[in-house]
Amino acid sequence: MRVKRIGSGAAVLAGALAVTGLALAPSAVAVAPTTATVTASCGLFGGGAATLTATQSGTSATITFTSTAVTAPIQISANSIASTLTMANSTGSARVFTGTTNPLMPIGSPITVGPLNGTVASGDSLNFLGGSLKMVVFGITVTCTTSTTQLPGPFVFD
Repeated sequence: MRVKRIGSGAAVLAGALAVTGLALAPSAVAVAPTTATVTASCGLFGGGAATLTATQSGTSATITFTSTAVTAPIQISANSIASTLTMANSTGSARVFTGTTNPLMPIGSPITVGPLNGTVASGDSLNFLGGSLKMVVFGITVTCTTSTTQLPGPFVFD
């Protein structure tokens, strides 16, 4: 009888560990592609090639915007640009990414904002074309847009 209890207890423990392992396992979701390029027009900041970099963890996602062609017209302190990135979504409502993360940028430095945080759903297909990046710097709003689709294609989220 004691053997049965030990065997039953071991089976329950193994089952509990298996369930815990599944609950704690990292989700296997990903965005593809992880980087895309666009030609951005950003008014006062300039315009030209820009790179968007995306990451995903479940329904949370981040996107970073970087451009050597779009430059800081004045020195910009770290974490001082309030940014709102709106991405067109071919499967539904536009997705919005926000944040105030940026490096220190001396005059003439390439612009980098992000990672900007947002929420996505499985199957979202996001493109900068049809969206915009609004940056508020020292109370001045700078808006970046594009007239061409991002390459190699939209960000598709699992």
